[in-house]
Amino acid sequence: MNHQEGGTEQVIRCMLAMQRHPWEQGVCMQALYEADRPELWLPMAYDAIKRISADGRLAMVGGGAAVSDPAACGEVCLRAYEKTGDGFYRTGAERMLDYLMHRAPRTKDGIICHNEISFEEGFSAKQLWIDGLYMVPPFLAVMGRVREAAEQITGYTRHLFDPETGLFFHIVDTEQGRFVRKKRWATGNGWALLGLIRTAEEAQKQGDGEIAAPLIDQYRKLLSALLRYQLSDGRFHDILDDPTSFVDGTSAMMTAAAIWRGIDDGFLPAEYIVYAERAFQTVTGTIDGIGLIHQVCGCPDFTAEGTSAEAQASYVMAAAWRSRCGDGNSSINHL
Repeated sequence: MNHQEGGTEQVIRCMLAMQRHPWEQGVCMQALYEADRPELWLPMAYDAIKRISADGRLAMVGGGAAVSDPAACGEVCLRAYEKTGDGFYRTGAERMLDYLMHRAPRTKDGIICHNEISFEEGFSAKQLWIDGLYMVPPFLAVMGRVREAAEQITGYTRHLFDPETGLFFHIVDTEQGRFVRKKRWATGNGWALLGLIRTAEEAQKQGDGEIAAPLIDQYRKLLSALLRYQLSDGRFHDILDDPTSFVDGTSAMMTAAAIWRGIDDGFLPAEYIVYAERAFQTVTGTIDGIGLIHQVCGCPDFTAEGTSAEAQASYVMAAAWRSRCGDGNSSINHL
């Protein structure tokens, strides 16, 4: 095992030791699936289904108001069925899909809301968070609902896209037509970037080029907008256009994973490796002796620097796709 592999193993062990909400269970499962670690993602899928709510939401430990977050667990439950043939996993994925299609609260124009309640006084529950672009559309796509996935992305874009910068704002109240958090949050845009490429890949895999092509184009444009804010060390400010906000590594790893994934798909030329490798080397330097990644947007409220399961997961994703594209050494001379 080389040094980098050993470092990733520490990150994984630390990630698995963290307490997790539904979206964290989902992104950690997905990272391990992408890293080809079935001995880890299979039991995580099993437990996500064992902790399903009565209405079909996966990984709902202790209940809660989450609507879109549990769907982040959905793809890996489907992949568990494909790997094992066990209908338990298929049923879990189908119950999550049924919830989204028939029970989840939606905006007036049909976009799946982020929560059942509002967390901000004076706002309604009919909120969209850009995080949801990662949680919902990729799962809908792998379950064969590619057109619904694309319609959801169109809705997120309609409500949250900022044409001035080409980025997404974080949270909008669709009932009142005003923003709850009108900030260009780096991690939120990272969620969106990964959601776009995963949905585009699935549309292409299913032979629906009419849907895949505009999604690939949107992925490329969002990546270009993000890279305009990339710092010299490959990371981003937590609020992309606010240089007084702290420097964040989670969004950098999400972007790096999306770049290596895009190169592997043929969506991007290999020259983009330089942007991913720069970020990966920097964030690798922030991993401590037990595998915890520092200098990232931190739980529990993600408004200050700290640590998080999604930071660990995004690093695992980046490392997995980096490995598929080569270890990046050939690009270091160009940094």
